[in-house]
Amino acid sequence: MGSLCLSLSTLVLMMLTASELLLRGDSKTYWGDVKGLKKLKKGFDSGSVTPGSCLSSWDFSVDPCDHIFSDRFTCGFRCDLNISGISRVTEVSLDQAGYTGSLSFSACNYLPYLETLDLADNSLAGSIPTSLSNLTRLRRLGLSGNFFSGEIPTSIGSLFALEELYLDHNQLQGSIPASFKGLSSLKRLELQGNKLSGEFPDLGPLKNLTFLDASDNAISGGVPVGLPGSLIEISMRNNSLDGNLTEKIGDLGFLQVMDLSHNQLSGTVSSILFQHPSLQQLTLSYNQLSSIQVPSDMGAMSELVALDLSYNQLQGLLPAFMAMMPKLSALSLEKNKFTGMIPSQYALKVAVPSEGTSSFARLLLGGNYLFGPIPGPLIAMKPGSANVSLVDNCLYRCPETFFFCQGGVQKSSVACKSFGPVIP
Repeated sequence: MGSLCLSLSTLVLMMLTASELLLRGDSKTYWGDVKGLKKLKKGFDSGSVTPGSCLSSWDFSVDPCDHIFSDRFTCGFRCDLNISGISRVTEVSLDQAGYTGSLSFSACNYLPYLETLDLADNSLAGSIPTSLSNLTRLRRLGLSGNFFSGEIPTSIGSLFALEELYLDHNQLQGSIPASFKGLSSLKRLELQGNKLSGEFPDLGPLKNLTFLDASDNAISGGVPVGLPGSLIEISMRNNSLDGNLTEKIGDLGFLQVMDLSHNQLSGTVSSILFQHPSLQQLTLSYNQLSSIQVPSDMGAMSELVALDLSYNQLQGLLPAFMAMMPKLSALSLEKNKFTGMIPSQYALKVAVPSEGTSSFARLLLGGNYLFGPIPGPLIAMKPGSANVSLVDNCLYRCPETFFFCQGGVQKSSVACKSFGPVIP
C-alpha cells in the first residue's frame, strides 16, 4: 500500500514537472524574463499604478511577449527573438505615470538581455541597486527625475556596453565613482541636479564620450584635467570648482560648448580658449576671474559665437580683440571692473560689421567703470537692431550731457532710452 502511494506521489510530481516544462515550452517569453518583469512591478507601490498606465495593463495570466501591445500588456517593454526562437525582454521603458516605490534588486538578476532600462520622471526612491551590474547588455540606463538617494554604485562601472547613463535630478550623494572610467562605450553622461561632492574622477579612458553634464552639484577641486578628447559639450555650472582654468582644455579638440559658470574659478582666462579650433559657446560667468590673456592672432581664427564672462572681477580696458573675432555675435562682459572708453571696434561690430564677419546681436557691458562718450555708430542705430546694454557705467552723450555712473553723483536710468537698441 505504501509503495502504491509512493508511486502515485511520484507520478503526480512527474505530471506537474511535465506540465511546467510544457507551459515553458509553449511560452513565447523566457520564463526567467517573466519572473524579472513580475519582480520589477512588485517593487512599485500598487497604489501608484493608476488605470491607463503601462503597469496597470501587465497581466501575467498570459504570456507577456505573446500579448505585447494588446489590452493585457499595452506598453512598457519590448521583446526580441533570440537564435533559439524564444522571446527575450530587451527593453523596459515605463511611462511617466508617477510610480512610487523602488527599483527591485532581484529584478536585475532575471533580465540578462535587457538593453534599455528607462524609469525616468517618476517618483521612485531608495538606493540604486548594485545588481544593475548583472545587466551586461545594457546600452541605455535612464533613472532621471526620481528620488533615488545614497551613493552611485561602483558596480555600474562594469557595464561595458553602456552608451547612455542618465542619473540626473535625483538626490544622490557622495563622490562620482572612479569605476566610471571602465564605461568604455559611454557616449552621454548626465549627473546634474544631485548632491554629488568630492573631486571629479578621471574619465580620460572614455574615448567615445561626447556629452557630460554634472551641473548643480557640490563637486569641488579644480577643473577636471582627466577628460577625453572626444567631448563635444561639457557643463559643470553651479558647483564648487576653484583654482585656475587649466590649459588642458585646449586638448579637447572637438569641444563646442563649455559652461563652468557659478563656480569659484580665479586667475586668467587663457588665450587658448580664444584660439580653440572648435569651441563655439563659452560661459564662465559668476566666477572670480581677474584678467584676460590676449591671443597671439587677436582672435582672428576663433570659432566662438557666444562668450559670457559677466559677474567676475575682470579689470583693465575692454579687450579690443573680441571685436575682431569673426563669428562672435553675443558678448557679455557686464558686472566686472573694466575701465576706459568703449572701443570703436565694438560699436562698428554692432552697427557696420566687416564683410564676412558676424555683427554683435547682443552686447552687454553694463555694471563696469566705463567712461567717455557713447560711440556714434551706437547712437545712430535703428531701434531693435541689436540688444545693447551700457547701464551703470560713467558714460555721457551729446548734445545733452547725461551721466550715469556706478556710484557717481549724477545717474540717469533713462539716459539710453533714446537710442532704441541701447538698454538701460
